[in-house]
Amino acid sequence: MSSTPNNFNYGEDWLTASTALAIASGNTKANLSDRTRKKIKSSWKIVQNIVEKGYPVYGINTGFGPLCTTKISKEETTILQTNILQSHSVGVGDAIANDIAKLMLILKVQSLAKGYSGIAETTLDRIIWHIENDAIPVVPSQGSVGASGDLAPLSHLFLPLIGLGKITFNGETFEAGKFIKGVGLKPLQLGPKEGLALINGTQFIAAHGVKVVEKLHSCLSQADIIGAMMIEGLQGSVKPFFNELHALRPYKGNIHVAKRVKRLLKGSEIMEDHIDCERVQDPYSLRCIPQVHGASRNAWLHLKELLEVELNSVTDNPVIINEELTISGGNFHGQPLAMALDYACLAASEIGNISDRRIYLALEGNSPGVPKLLMNDTGINSGYMILQYTTAALASENKGLCFPSSADSIPTSLGQEDHVSMGSIGGRKALQVIGNVEKILAIELLTAAQAFEFRKPMKSGIFLDAIHTEIRKKVAFAAKDRVFADDIESGIQMIKDKTIIHIIDKVGSKEKISLKTKYSDEFEVY
Repeated sequence: MSSTPNNFNYGEDWLTASTALAIASGNTKANLSDRTRKKIKSSWKIVQNIVEKGYPVYGINTGFGPLCTTKISKEETTILQTNILQSHSVGVGDAIANDIAKLMLILKVQSLAKGYSGIAETTLDRIIWHIENDAIPVVPSQGSVGASGDLAPLSHLFLPLIGLGKITFNGETFEAGKFIKGVGLKPLQLGPKEGLALINGTQFIAAHGVKVVEKLHSCLSQADIIGAMMIEGLQGSVKPFFNELHALRPYKGNIHVAKRVKRLLKGSEIMEDHIDCERVQDPYSLRCIPQVHGASRNAWLHLKELLEVELNSVTDNPVIINEELTISGGNFHGQPLAMALDYACLAASEIGNISDRRIYLALEGNSPGVPKLLMNDTGINSGYMILQYTTAALASENKGLCFPSSADSIPTSLGQEDHVSMGSIGGRKALQVIGNVEKILAIELLTAAQAFEFRKPMKSGIFLDAIHTEIRKKVAFAAKDRVFADDIESGIQMIKDKTIIHIIDKVGSKEKISLKTKYSDEFEVY
């Protein structure tokens, strides 16, 4: 991951996924500069002038959606903004994770701070207070169709501003009104346009996108390493990873993966022992790692590039360009991210799919020296047979989840919103698939380490030997059956903790050896 700035200026600086995560974790301090505050005040003043003059502008002095032709009086404009937060808070289902809700707050501040939304400075300061004090609103996971923005989840996100909804703080959930009062604050009275500015936008989709970019990146990096370990365990060939091959089909992802895996295998006694074997070529799950992992890397890169545009965009409606120009458009429509998230979902699923195939391959017993089911004494012992049942179930579940959410659209708002993106569903689904992939990779890590064991006393290269040593600190070699669920849980924790990535970094730093390629800046920075 890229280094992140110590300080960030909302609305001015370029926001990336890594910077958003750093702000959420408290590692980066984010502020509103004097210059940005001036722009916010100017936009707010334009909205006040519109209200004073009385000419109709959507969402400021008109109703919403199909009620856009209903004129709202000057006196009722503030009531309108409070009502919209209440009426649109219709989310259902389990609450989203706190870190995603916090990311939503951060992304919303970035968008509003651009100075095109007519939001009051005091409202932005209150949102920033919630971020800095980890007083995070409770947001239901279901209810957004991803156009007109993420209306339902964003409404729940900002109910606490007016003393409604719920807040989580220090692991406990509180009624927002009581919590706000308890810390010496008062509910805000939203001005014209503010409620609409808060709930129009793609921050639910984009926050999920940030987590997809982070977690899929981790899976991709670890899949390369685990795949290399499996190649050694099964004594596959290193030739499919030669630069000369991939120069003839120069996809960035393919080249990047091939070079990483080749470097991981360098200096291995196990691979040297295989040079003169009679096998002509390996099954696809080994031989085509650069092509399959590489394609998923390319999909990840596509999402990352689109996400950065989204994180630095104004996505509410209407937008206040200047005194003479207010535009009611469709920047809230989630289609750009919805399609990319579906692509990333498929990319993640394929990493799990090929990983399951390698696990199956390891159990077949067709690699010299490696016993069937990865255990010498089978019959009375089932060995690693049933671990692959689990990965097959997870891979199959992922395939069912890969139907693109963005392929569907159900008209809403009495036909005013007649095409919607369903990107919110795509974002949630992508994270579900990635969670399954983490479990599949954990099981491949265990099976690769078991196969690796049968190559002793031959040694691997410095990277994979160090990883195998670390695995054995947590999961012992299996000479007979045991409760493998415990091993799997240890493996899952290693994947989530990025244990093997940290080992690669540590060993590489000590030996002054890098796995970087000419595409590292694109594939390692998010």
